[in-house]
Amino acid sequence: MPRAEKTLPFAEFVTLLALMISMVAMATDIMLPALGIIGQDLNVADPNDTQLIVSSLFAGFAVGQMFAGPISDSIGRKKTIYAGYIIFITGCVLSVSATSLDLMLVGRVLQGLGAAAPRVITVALVRDTYEGRAMARIMSITMAVFILVPAIAPAIGQGLIFLSDWHGTFIFLIVMAAIGVIWFWLRQPETLPPEARKPFSIAQLVLGVRDVCSHRRSVGYALAAGCVFGAFVGYLSSAQQIFQTTYGLGALFPLFFGMAALAIGSASVCNSRLVMRLGMRLLTRRALIGLSLLSGVFVVPTLLMGGVPPLWLFMAWLLGTFFCIGMLFGNFNALAMEPLGHLAGLGAALIGSVTTLLALPLGWLIGHLYDGSVLPLVGGFAVLGIISLSLMTWTERKTGIAQT
Repeated sequence: MPRAEKTLPFAEFVTLLALMISMVAMATDIMLPALGIIGQDLNVADPNDTQLIVSSLFAGFAVGQMFAGPISDSIGRKKTIYAGYIIFITGCVLSVSATSLDLMLVGRVLQGLGAAAPRVITVALVRDTYEGRAMARIMSITMAVFILVPAIAPAIGQGLIFLSDWHGTFIFLIVMAAIGVIWFWLRQPETLPPEARKPFSIAQLVLGVRDVCSHRRSVGYALAAGCVFGAFVGYLSSAQQIFQTTYGLGALFPLFFGMAALAIGSASVCNSRLVMRLGMRLLTRRALIGLSLLSGVFVVPTLLMGGVPPLWLFMAWLLGTFFCIGMLFGNFNALAMEPLGHLAGLGAALIGSVTTLLALPLGWLIGHLYDGSVLPLVGGFAVLGIISLSLMTWTERKTGIAQT
């Protein structure tokens, strides 16, 4: 397929992509400082139920990414992204006007569904327009910006709460989405010409799903990744309660949350430097062992201290665990995609959907077990880390691949 005309300047193109790809992370993390206040305003009886405001976004995202890629292959990148932004903004409007938790959750599902389009299709935009080292350079810069979002989003949310109330966080998301879609509409050309488009077919989608599921490696690594992501979703769901209720940090919550997020970012940088020398499988296995050992060992002092170890000790465990997670996310995705070169777009969408759909109930369980202590979170990381390591071992033994 011929490359699209590169009419957008390089710096502007990268900045626009970073804005689009960060919508999911921003929509997730900006809400965290407001969860307790939203629960009070919406008269939520069980404080743990407010965690659904986080997991419902991922539910919509899991479904949306499965269809965004194939639809964009059929009608073009721009129309699909427009539709995604419209759905996202509609969800934000529903959430900002919500008077009950049910309506809030409907809005959050729509936000996740809509955000899937710009998140998934940005990769296709780069692939349509650039290739080789130029493509790798763009994605590296874009992901570097993306890594910073979880570190600053809670601080933005906390500031908006001080200036207005929790409604301000959704208004911010609406403004962010409006800027993104208008900028995209005015400046970014369509990168998929009509002659290169493929008719959308449910039958072809089903065949693609069957093809992906026939690869044991893809399925095994996706399930292993889903377990780790499940523990991470459990953390996202309960982080506000842990930092603000268990440890009483109040407005300092974004600072400690950002420190943990930067541990993931630093691990991603280290992984990019080590993976060519040591290999994905070796790094992934060592990171899983590290995560499981750290969490399994940390269960003991957590139990002895009544479920609430000192903040410095909890943060030491969290930073070490999150460094391991930062090594895992990219490697697991690459390992699952290895056999799917002939189904790159659909394969990526399905792997992402399976990982997220598995993570949601696991994360919900960990978050819902919150009882004022950090024991459910630490235990959840330990158990799911061991299960993930077992799944990886099973996958590699069954397929006979070297563990390097």
